[in-house]
Amino acid sequence: MKAHDGMYIDGAWRPAAGPDVIEVVNPADERVIGTVPAGTAQDVDAAVRAARAALPGWSATPPAERAARLAALRDALAAREEEIAETVTAELGAPPAFARTVHAGLPIAVAGSYADLAATYAFEEKVGNSTVYHEPVGVVGAITPWNYPLHQIVAKAAPALAAGCTVVLKPAEDTPLTARLFAGAVDEAGLPAGVFNLVTGLGPAAGQALAEHPDVDLVSFTGSTAVGKRIGAIAGGAVKRVALELGGKSANVILPSADLARAVNVGVANVMSNSGQTCSAWTRMLVHRDQYEEAVALAATAAAKYGERIGPVVNAKQRARVRGYIEKGVAEGARLVAGGPESPRERGYFVSPTVLADVTPAMTVAQEEIFGPVLTVLRYDDEEDALRIANGTVYGLAGAVWAGDEAEAVAFARRMDTGQVDINGGRFNPLAPFGGYKQSGVGRELGAHGLTEYLQTKSLQF
Repeated sequence: MKAHDGMYIDGAWRPAAGPDVIEVVNPADERVIGTVPAGTAQDVDAAVRAARAALPGWSATPPAERAARLAALRDALAAREEEIAETVTAELGAPPAFARTVHAGLPIAVAGSYADLAATYAFEEKVGNSTVYHEPVGVVGAITPWNYPLHQIVAKAAPALAAGCTVVLKPAEDTPLTARLFAGAVDEAGLPAGVFNLVTGLGPAAGQALAEHPDVDLVSFTGSTAVGKRIGAIAGGAVKRVALELGGKSANVILPSADLARAVNVGVANVMSNSGQTCSAWTRMLVHRDQYEEAVALAATAAAKYGERIGPVVNAKQRARVRGYIEKGVAEGARLVAGGPESPRERGYFVSPTVLADVTPAMTVAQEEIFGPVLTVLRYDDEEDALRIANGTVYGLAGAVWAGDEAEAVAFARRMDTGQVDINGGRFNPLAPFGGYKQSGVGRELGAHGLTEYLQTKSLQF
C-alpha cells in the first residue's frame, strides 16, 4: 500500500488542507492498495483561484501553441501507457488486456485528436459584415466517474484545454490513482502552472464545492442522473453552463431480417464489457417474438463464456446494487437463464454474467440503469412496437439496430430518441459526438462537438 500525498495545484504537488484520506481498494481481492487526500472546500478554492489566475495567459495563447502542449500531453500519456493500464486494473479491476486497449489506449488517441483539432479549428470566422470569435468559456470544473477513469478525464480536460479554458478536476474517489498519473503527464508536458489542477475528494465535499464555486464558469459532469440533476440545479441558480453525461438504458434492436446469431453475440459482448459498467451499454435486447426463444438461448450460451473473463464491479456497494436488481427482476417475473445474484467467487466484488428473459417494458430492470453485467431480453410484435419499447424510458444515450439491409436499420435508428446508434455493429468513433437525449444528459463530448462545449461566441459588426 502506498500513501499518496498532496493535490496538484498551480503547477506543483501541494499539501492538502485537511488530514483525512480516502482508501483505494482493489475490487478483485478487496485489498487496500493506497490512500489519497480527501480534499475539502479549502483545497477546491485554492485550485479554482489558481485556474482563474492562469486563465488570461492560457486563453491568449495561440491555438498552435495550445496544440503543441496537447501533443506533448498525448506523448506523456503514451509513455505511461503500461503504468496506466496496470493502475486501472488495480483500482477498477479491469482485465489487463482491456485495460491496455481501452482504458489506456483510447484516451491517448482522444488526447491526440484534440491536439490536431486545436491546430485546425476555426476559432474566428466571417459571417457577412461580422467577425465571429469562438472564445474559451473560462474556468471548467470537471467531475469524472470511476468506470472509465482516464477516458472521462481526457474527454473533458483535452477539449477544455484546446479551447483555452483552465481546468479543476475532481475525479471519482474509487479511481483517483489514474487521475494522479494524468496530472503527472500534464506536468511533464509543460502546461503553465494553474492551467490544470487536481483535487481528490468525496462528492459531497469536494465535488459540491467545485460545482458551487462562484469562479467556476462551466461544470462538466459524468455520472448518475440523480447527481446530474443536483448539479444542474446548482448551476441554474448561478446561471452557469453545464455539460452533463448521465445514465442510459440503451436498446439493442434486432429486426427480423438481421443475422440473429451475430447480433446476439455482439450484443452480449457489449453488455459484459467493463463488467457492465458502461453508461452506453445495450442493456435491453429487443427481439421479434418469432425469434425470441432462439435469441434467449444464444444469449445464455454467450453470457456463460464470460464467467472467467469478466472483471469485478468497482466496490461492495455496487455489487450489492447489481445483485439487488437481479433479485428484483426475478421477483417481478423475469426468467433467469444465465448467471444470477450469487457471488461466483469467495473474494472480490464479482457478479456473474446474467441474462434475464421474459422481461416486460414496465419491469424495474427494463427501466432503471443497473450498471453491471446484466442483460434483459424483451419481445416485440412489430417495428412500431419495437420503437415504442426502445423509446420507452427516461434515457436516450445510445443504442444499436441490426437488419439485413443497412437502409432498413438506418430508417429505424433515425426514429430512436437517443444520441448515438450503432448500425449492424458499427465501430466506436472517438471523433463522433457522444451524448444523450432526455435524462441522459446535456451537451456532447468528443470531436469538434466536444470542443464547442467549452467555447462561447462573440460577434463584431463592421
